[in-house]
Amino acid sequence: MNAQQNDKNLIETLQTSEDIFQGTLLHVKRDLVLLPNGKTSTREWICHPGASAVVPLLPNGDIIFVRQYRHPIGKITLEIPAGKLDAAGEDPLLCAKRELSEETGYTAETFLPLTTIATTVGFSNERIHIYLAQGLTAGTQHTDEDEFINVVKVPLPEALKMTRDGRIVDAKSIVGILMTANSEAGSAYV
Repeated sequence: MNAQQNDKNLIETLQTSEDIFQGTLLHVKRDLVLLPNGKTSTREWICHPGASAVVPLLPNGDIIFVRQYRHPIGKITLEIPAGKLDAAGEDPLLCAKRELSEETGYTAETFLPLTTIATTVGFSNERIHIYLAQGLTAGTQHTDEDEFINVVKVPLPEALKMTRDGRIVDAKSIVGILMTANSEAGSAYV
């Protein structure tokens, strides 16, 4: 039996929606939904504009990462460059190019779409478009005034180890590293 044949008994139908909070980055909503069993329930969720992330791969197999402090988890993280879409409908590729340049100073000749992930489906509609960037040229980092970022180069095989031993915990970075390792470009280094 096809699993999708029974999906009608999973669908929730929106009844009402209200805005709870409108911030700089996040928009929190509270929805009343009709459940498949006829009862109602509340769904609180975060509306997010989406983002792009980039795995910058150098010819020697190193990935360019950014180190930055992340307040919500109280730690310095190692991540692939990324940032939110500036406007509804912004081309994710343009966002990826902008964020690579701002956070690392690098530009790239080619960008290959790797995947798009839904980051936290239980409470947010955020999607991150992840690209592999190659043909890199170094430039000058020009971060936003509230961003403090160090640029770090890590060989792809070491980055893979870091995803397994907990030194890299950021989900978009883990997905980007794994997708790169499984790509034609990355397979030469693992």
